[in-house]
Formats: sequence, structure tokens, C-alpha cells
Amino acid sequence: MALAKELMGYPLTSKRPLLVWSASHFKKRTQPTQFSIKPFDRRPRTSKSGVVAAISEDLVKTLRFNTTTGDRKSEEEEKAAVKFKVRAVVTVRNKNKEDFKETLVKHLDAFGDKIGRNVVLELVSTELDPKTNMPKKSNAAVLKDWSKKSKTKAERVHYTAEFTVDAAFGSPGAITVMNKHQKEFFLESITIEGFALGPVHFPCNSWVQSQKDHPEKRIFFTNQPFLPSETPDGLKKLRERELKNLRGDGSGVRKLSDRIYDFDVYNDLGNPDKSSELSRPKLGGKEIPYPRRCRTGRHPTDTDKEAESRVEKPLPMYVPRDEQFEETKQKTFAAGRLKAVLHHLVPSLKASILAEDFADFGEIDGLYKEGLLLKLGFQDEIFDKFPLPKAIVNTLQESSKGLLKYDTPKILSKDKNAWLRDDEFARQAIAGINPVNIERVRTFPPVSNLDPEIYGPQHSALTSDHIIGHLDGLSVQQALEENRLYMLNYHDIFLPFLDRINALDGRKAYATRTIFFLTRLGTLKPVAIELSLPPHGPNHRSKRVVTPPVDATSNWVWQLAKAHVSSNDAGVHQLVNHWLRTHACLEPFILAAHRQLSAMHPIFKLLDPHMRYTLEINALARQSLISADGVIEEGFTAGSYGMEMSAAAYKSSWRLDMEGLPADLIRRGIAVPDPTQPHGLKLLIEDYPYANDGLLLWSAIQTWVRTYVERYYPNPNLIKTDSELQSWYSESINVGHADLRDAEWWPELNTVDDLVSILTTLIWLASAQHAALNFGQYPYGGYVPNRPPLMRRLIPDESDP
Repeated sequence: MALAKELMGYPLTSKRPLLVWSASHFKKRTQPTQFSIKPFDRRPRTSKSGVVAAISEDLVKTLRFNTTTGDRKSEEEEKAAVKFKVRAVVTVRNKNKEDFKETLVKHLDAFGDKIGRNVVLELVSTELDPKTNMPKKSNAAVLKDWSKKSKTKAERVHYTAEFTVDAAFGSPGAITVMNKHQKEFFLESITIEGFALGPVHFPCNSWVQSQKDHPEKRIFFTNQPFLPSETPDGLKKLRERELKNLRGDGSGVRKLSDRIYDFDVYNDLGNPDKSSELSRPKLGGKEIPYPRRCRTGRHPTDTDKEAESRVEKPLPMYVPRDEQFEETKQKTFAAGRLKAVLHHLVPSLKASILAEDFADFGEIDGLYKEGLLLKLGFQDEIFDKFPLPKAIVNTLQESSKGLLKYDTPKILSKDKNAWLRDDEFARQAIAGINPVNIERVRTFPPVSNLDPEIYGPQHSALTSDHIIGHLDGLSVQQALEENRLYMLNYHDIFLPFLDRINALDGRKAYATRTIFFLTRLGTLKPVAIELSLPPHGPNHRSKRVVTPPVDATSNWVWQLAKAHVSSNDAGVHQLVNHWLRTHACLEPFILAAHRQLSAMHPIFKLLDPHMRYTLEINALARQSLISADGVIEEGFTAGSYGMEMSAAAYKSSWRLDMEGLPADLIRRGIAVPDPTQPHGLKLLIEDYPYANDGLLLWSAIQTWVRTYVERYYPNPNLIKTDSELQSWYSESINVGHADLRDAEWWPELNTVDDLVSILTTLIWLASAQHAALNFGQYPYGGYVPNRPPLMRRLIPDESDP
């Protein structure tokens, strides 16, 4: 009975949670870590024959004993003579909603499956066949009952397939999949049962395209990680082939079903074929340095051969197929985007249709209480003017109250006048949506780094007289020495663009500096705001300083000055800190990871969850957020020069070695090294919520990354000789950040400490840093007077009627 079960594919030995490999492939690894989540078990398990048997040793001995032929066969031949079956359990995820075409093709595939157009799988061993020097393979097996289960409504459908292998097959290391249907399907996972070593797991999480679109077999590897040098012989060529497929050849227009990751410059933000006013400069190259984005290969525009043609909504932009949103994510994102479009659209409709602006703060408050369209009683013909698909317009008409009423932002939830107060203005500099620009004043008055021959005197107009009365009795020098003066400094990033911005219709801006004083209570208070314009002649008043008010008139001048600071802050937050630092600058590392790191590489497995969806979000941003006439251009003061400002910040201040939280805090003068402190830093502003919480998260990420890296790289030489790892980092710099590749500040990648630092920084940027800069946008910015992204007038003088 036991022998019968073994031949039918039922293991005699107990099941083990992870795949176990031949001792000849691996070196012994370190002991388990202190973490409750146990990293992948890399310890080898030896067998007497030196080969991991597909069936038990007892069975082989029994078969050998029962051999009665005259010539005794070799052990390998004996095992090859024994065939047995193993079973695959394949999990496919269904779509929740299908259109008519998808439903029709699904029925055709169900019929085609009956006549031989199946999904075909093949197991690949970790070992080579000594006769052919090729990987050992099972027979081809088809998924059973596809047509029978085609009408199943469950989210996940489980299919089975049976393979026949011999006892010398060894351990399965890969599986190939060929989809002979007409329609793609989402393959979630495959589990192989029946080997003596226990279940073998293949995490897939990928769309498998039809053979007619992509003739190559799809390759999936087990969940066992391998460094390149440790790759089993049977998997080496497959590992190389899969990476080659993902890189492509750099030519052709990408299809939405492709899985090719490649680099290109930002030459697709403008639309010169539609209007010369929508032409935008290419970002990326010597003239305007910028990170690279995912290549789509679209044809150039008719007007400008250097510009790539546009894909306008609702048509999708290309990203590799597995980078596209899953259905649940797409639904959530689409709902949020619709709400954002409506919030952006409603005030514009009021201005354009009724030719009037908000009369007072009460009308703004009405957005959250009654809803603008409901309040104004727009008739059906007004909906015809919505630049939205008819289906969405119908939805608006049916449920306008819920969709057109703004949620009350948290800034208003407890105290609707809090945004007017100086203490709240200062608090948001360290605990708001953009808490990463506050810096310590090291020199007073502040000094610009811009060319004085072009932009005027480097020294600011701020003097001791402006702030001395707000320093609790300290002199300016004492306040500097005691680390009590801080600043939001947007002077150098805005000033080079102000002439062009202020020439735009309905847009006016200053380049601002705001000085804060750290009180004895540990809180900040604003003590002076400098408003700068480009100098135009010796008699032109290009700088103006506004101080806290003493009467009603100066109170509103002060409030307007704070509004201009908040507008500067909103622009830098969105274009530099949010978009550039946590989206655009990460994209080259993500592209290079897919091109150079195998799915079985342990570092790819570590980075993969943090890279998810970034390429899709960035593509959507290029389509409607940062594009010509997009949301950023229309809604922010910088207008059509916003992305050039972003590029200027990339050239002048972005450095990977300064993107980690501790390095950033030290660079801004907010912290100093202190080995006695828990994180090795002493914060000079003790109550700095972003830094207090951020250091806890940074430390947790760093500890996990170090434990993980040390598990796989016990010897530093393994990092230097890891061809895939070095290729990933090299391509990220030399191709993805090609315009800065000659900078001397790039971190080296030679040691465990180097790798831990680089990975911790990338994971921090993609997770905690992005969260800090993203998820508070509506709670703080949803009430526009608190953070006005667009200012339309300069502040009048008191003598101005």
C-alpha cells in the first residue's frame, strides 16, 4: 500500500514548509534571527546519493532489491526507470467585472479548451540531465476542468494538473506555462504536491498572455531565493532568459500586454500637435537633467520629432502588464480620482459659468456644508458642460449630493479658525503635509546661492531689527548660538522663475523666506517673512519684509504674506518633495531592479512589495497631473514652469546619500550626531513629530533590512561578486540617473553596510516618507485658504487704494 501511494504521488515523508535543496548547491548559513518572521531557510539537506530524490530512499532501495535482470543498472538508471505522478494545484484569480467582449472570449476559450487549446505546464528540475546537459523536465501537463469551471463566479478558482516524472528528476526549481487560450489570465500561485521533500510553492502573481500575442513560454521560479552564484545548474539559463525577456531590445512601440522594462526621458508631457502653447521642454539630458521614466516607444509628434505623442484619457498609458493596478486597486483609485476631479472642477465651473469668484469665507465654508452645485441649483444643461464621459455625468445627476459635497478637512474639524493663527502656521512646518523643508538658520541674514550678477545681491533684506523684539530677550547672535532660529527658505528655487510665472495670466508669486523662533515651550513661532522679486533696476523695490501685526491693517498684510509662504510651500511640496523625491527618482531603481535582478534574487524579493504600483501611478501622473494643462499646471502658481522647477531642484539638491532620514535631518541642521541617543541623533527641536515618529520607522526598516541582508551576505565579498546586484545599482545610476552619474556623492556598493544603507533609504522613500508627504494632502490642503496652491495677486502696499 505504501509503495502504491508513493507511485501515485503521495509522499511517505512528512511535509516540510519550504523547498529543500541538494547540499552540492549551497553553503551553510547563519542561525535564525531574532525576528519572529523567519527568513527563508537556506540550510541544505543532504542525501546519501548526493541527489535529492523525487521519491523516498526506501522506495529506491526496494526497487533496487527487486531488480532481477542480469546486468545491474546504475543508481541513476534505476531511478529513471521509475515513473510516478505529482499534482499541481493552480490558483487563478478571476475578474470581478467583465465587459461583453471579455465574456465572449471567455466562452470561446472554454470551448477551445475542450478541443485542445489548453493551458500547458511543464516542470523544470534544478538539475541537469547528464546525458543531454540540459535541465531535466517533466512531461507537459494541461490544466483540468477549465471549461467546466469557466462559469465559476468565485474570486479565485483552483485547477489541477498531473505531471509524470522519474525518480531521478531531483527537485523542481521552475515551471513553464503556455497559454493557448485567446484571453490572458491572472496566475496567482502554483503548488506542486507529491515530492518526498514536501509541497513546492511557486508564487506567480502575474498575467499570462495568450500564445498568439506572446509565443514565449512564461517562466516562474519557486519561492526559494538564490544569489546568482548559487543558482542551481538546471535554472541558470532560465534565469538569464527571463531577465533578457524583461529588458527587451529597446525598440518598437510597447503593447499594453508587454512585460518590458526600459528607460526614456520625459519628452511626453507636452502636446505640440494640439497647440504650440502646449509644447514643453524635454526633461532629461544635459540641458535639463532629470531622472528617466519607463519607455513606451510611442511615435513622435508631427510638430516636434523630439517629443513623444500623447495618449489622452480615457486611453491607458503603457506600463509593463504586471505593474498595472489590480482590479480592487483600480476601483479605489478611480473613485478617488473622480472625487478629486470634481473638487477641482466645481470652483472652476462657478467662475466660468457664473463669471464670479467666492465673495467671502462663508461661501468657501458652504462647500463642506451644502455642496456647491446643489446650492446653486444647476439645471441639467449645466451637466452637459462637464468635461467627463456621459456615464459619469449620469452618475452625477443621479447622486450629485454625495459626489459634489466636499468632505470637511481635518484642519476645520476642531477649530475652523485655527489656520489663521501663527502657532498653527508654525506647527504645520514640522507636523503638516510638508514637514521636510524646515532648516536651522546658520547665518543671519540668510545668504542666497544664486548668481548675484543675474539675480541681484545674495544677502536678504532681513535685519536684526525685524526680529529682535520677538526673541524673548535674546540677541540674534545668542539665538543663533542656542539653536533657536529656524527657516522655511524658498528663495532660491522660486526666484529664477518669477519673471516668467508672474507674466502668466492670473498668477503672482514671491520667493519667500520665513524665520521662526524656538520658544522656551519648545514650540515655533513665525517672526518675519521676506518676500522677494527679481531685481529690475537700482530703484526697483525687489525685497520686502513683513513682521507680525500690530493693528488690523498689518494683520491682513501678515495673513497675505503667510498665504504666499504657504503657496510656495505647496508648490515645493508637490513638485519636489512628493513627486520628484518619492516618485520620479525611485522609478530608475524600480526599472533597473526588474531588468537586472532575477525574481529569485533575495534583494528583489525584499524590494518587490515597495516597488508595486509606482510605475502605474507615475504614468498616470504624466498623463494628467504633471502634463501640459494638467492639474498641477492649472492649479499651482508655477503653472507651465512647474516641472522645470522640479528639474532645477533635481540638479541642484537631490542626492541619494542625503535622502535617508538621519542624513536629511543633519543636512538641514535639525539634528546633530549623538551616539548616546537611541537613533544616534539629537533633535534640536525636541517636539518635531515628523522626525520623532520618522526615526522610529527608519530604525525599524533599517533593523529588518540589516538582518535580511546579513542572512544572505555573510561574507562581504559576496556583495562585490554578485553580478545581478552590481548591475542593478550600476544601471540605476548610469542609465536611470544618467545626468548625475558623474557626481562624487553616489554611495559605493561594496559592503554589507553599503547595501543596508542603500536599501533602507529606498524602502524609506517608497513607504514612510511617501506616506508623510501624501496622505495629509486633503486634511490640510482641502481647505484652500490654509494652503493656497495658486496665488493671483501680489500683496498691495498700504498706500495702494
